[in-house]
Amino acid sequence: MAITRGKRVARKRTKQFLEDSQGRRAWVVLPIEEYGKLIEAAEQREDIRRLEEGNKLKGKDVPWEQVKARLRAAGKLP
Repeated sequence: MAITRGKRVARKRTKQFLEDSQGRRAWVVLPIEEYGKLIEAAEQREDIRRLEEGNKLKGKDVPWEQVKARLRAAGKLP
């Protein structure tokens, strides 16, 4: 919102692009609300990726005794 003569006036918010020296779009300026939504969506996607990665490991647990036996056989544990 912009302030004009003490009154708030709604202003349409649009993305703005900034160009590099060759005239190509290189940066974008966008409303903070939209930026927040993009960050939240990226964080949610990362959470989903980690969950899916963890699900792939499901059922691959190795008992501690078996791990110790393997390390002893490899000479890495006394």
